[in-house]
Amino acid sequence: MPKMKSKSGAKKRFALTGTGKVKRKHANHNHILTKKHKKRKRNLQKTTLVSKVDQKGILALLK
Repeated sequence: MPKMKSKSGAKKRFALTGTGKVKRKHANHNHILTKKHKKRKRNLQKTTLVSKVDQKGILALLK
């Protein structure tokens, strides 16, 4: 039986940390940036961790 493919969209959007948690980027940092303050744009650049509720489903997409 062939191997299962992981979802290519999930591969592009999420990354695993060394401890097995899932990292993600913030939304709202692609366009219409002129009306957003510098502090808000700076905080949207940073990565954050996926919540524990969603982590199980995302890990299933990455396998």
